[in-house]
Amino acid sequence: MSKSDELIIKAKKFKGNDGYKTFSIRIKEEVVDNIDSISSQTGRSRNELIGIFLEYAINHCKIEE
Repeated sequence: MSKSDELIIKAKKFKGNDGYKTFSIRIKEEVVDNIDSISSQTGRSRNELIGIFLEYAINHCKIEE
């Protein structure tokens, strides 16, 4: 069998190795409604927006003693 006849199948990465983690949260319906509204206006998914919002909040968070 020559190299050009080989079928190469790359190993699939296990879930979680892509730098993301899945977990559940509990938030008010009003917040979900606002996120869904922004999602409709921007064409971005709810998940994508939540990630953007969390990164922004983390980068702009100030902890007071």
